[in-house]
Amino acid sequence: MTALDALSTWPVDHRAAAVLVLKDGSPQVAETTGEQQRTFALASVTKPLVAYALALAVQEGALEYDDAVPFPEGATVRHLVAHAAGLDLDSERVRYGLAERRMYSNQGFVYVAEALERATEIPWRDYVREAVFEPLGMTSTTIEGAPGAGGVSTVADLSAFAAELLAPNLLDPSLLNEVKTVQFPGLDGLLPGYGTRKPNDWGLGFEIRDHKSPHWTGTSNSPETFGHFGQSGTFLWVDPVIGVATVVLTDRDFGPWAQPLWTEVSDLVVSSYSNS
Repeated sequence: MTALDALSTWPVDHRAAAVLVLKDGSPQVAETTGEQQRTFALASVTKPLVAYALALAVQEGALEYDDAVPFPEGATVRHLVAHAAGLDLDSERVRYGLAERRMYSNQGFVYVAEALERATEIPWRDYVREAVFEPLGMTSTTIEGAPGAGGVSTVADLSAFAAELLAPNLLDPSLLNEVKTVQFPGLDGLLPGYGTRKPNDWGLGFEIRDHKSPHWTGTSNSPETFGHFGQSGTFLWVDPVIGVATVVLTDRDFGPWAQPLWTEVSDLVVSSYSNS
């Protein structure tokens, strides 16, 4: 039995997954299941891809996280990408003041993409493709829809992205450290599907596990674990303490079925590979 064997009993039509382990500073695929080249809708797992492109634009000096954005008033790129701008989920309504509450917002990522496009003078989809997908060999990944939820990818492609998060080659490690560091610490907010978390920690486009319970990662994942899950039944997490990453894609929307199963498989991964 391997950690990913548990996926064989999941109530989904299709599933695919991979575990990566950092060995001697080099990420290696340790285990896979399912069709690695099958495409799945990512839903909100799109956000880390756009956020990483944004970090690369910051690295090249095209913009800064603390640059002002046109809306909401007084907000910066950092507010938007860390879900601290007070914006509604899917509308332009401003529900809270700046850094008052962690208000998860797809709309905020629309403005992130617009900021990226203004700064680079390149259509944001093209920039994400040229900055992230092409260098990592993610040939099956596209974002045809919204920047916060419109991506399509494969486990093979997201494994390449997870490897970059484990041992970055594109992004300076110090900037990756900022990406996965809590922004605006102490903000409470709703973690979709899990209720209000106090605090609801987030980095720059990546959710940070901290001590949230219950949570979509494993009970044994370190508090430093970062990643994202999507409404389409997808998730990607990286646990930097143990040097392990996991990608799981399915074709069934997230719901009560997923909560115990996602945690179970993540705990199996941690127990199987934490001493690798």
